[in-house]
Amino acid sequence: MNKISIIFFSLLFLLEVNAQELNCRVTVNYEGLQIRNRELLADFASIVENYLNSTQFNNEPWEGEKINCSFNIFFTGASSDIDYSAQVVIVSTRPVYRSDRQSPMLTINDPNWSFKYERGQALYSNQAVYDPITSFLDFYANLIIGWDWDTWSELGGNPNYQKAFNIANLGINSNYRKGWERSSESYNRTRLCDDLLNEKFRPFREAFYEYHYGIDYYQVDKTQAQNHIVNLINVLNDMRAKIDINSVLIRTFFDSKYGEIADLLKDYPDKSIVDKLKRIDPSHISKYNEMLK
Repeated sequence: MNKISIIFFSLLFLLEVNAQELNCRVTVNYEGLQIRNRELLADFASIVENYLNSTQFNNEPWEGEKINCSFNIFFTGASSDIDYSAQVVIVSTRPVYRSDRQSPMLTINDPNWSFKYERGQALYSNQAVYDPITSFLDFYANLIIGWDWDTWSELGGNPNYQKAFNIANLGINSNYRKGWERSSESYNRTRLCDDLLNEKFRPFREAFYEYHYGIDYYQVDKTQAQNHIVNLINVLNDMRAKIDINSVLIRTFFDSKYGEIADLLKDYPDKSIVDKLKRIDPSHISKYNEMLK
């Protein structure tokens, strides 16, 4: 089966037309809060989940399966009855052609969400105006959608990445700058957008698209599929002198994909690929060493 054919069949995933893009599950952990604050936040998870699943983040209906994702919210503090801080783990996945498997897409641990919330508060989407709750949710919704589109169409996520970048700029100029301002922390929302829209990371994003062609092709022709996956590793290895290999974008990619890469390449005949992986992703060396056993 040639590449055109596999792309055609992969795009069968995109035949369903939905107004909204996300199928999101929201969980909340209140253990870090006083009992009164827990009671005031009793409806928070359902309100956030309804917002993410009922909002249309693009101007046109979503031509595809809704994207499976989750927001796991861990409240870390409350300075009043309405002022909260939280850590959020955002996860998204993507279906794999000819498989019941879901490919991991995003796994982000964001420790810096601060906002005001009153019990029963309604949430309304307006991506042109900063709101400490909805702008945070809109940012990640656009990131999830763009990341997903980048696997179906080369650089297809650009419109959503631009929306996310615009929201980040609103956040930088708001009273809730923490998490938005560019910082040296290992993860930063605005720096991730900077990387995604920076031309120097274009080769990675093109290889990211090819990588997912390999993921979809794996059940059809394993050897060719592995070659597409290896291509991304070779691209990143070649880019080491031109980019910060520890950039937010590359770290975000490997934090989500290192397990999948190791599993799909564990029987790849050229074991030099393991050395390359350890050079470009030293955070997960122990997982890559397992490929040599």
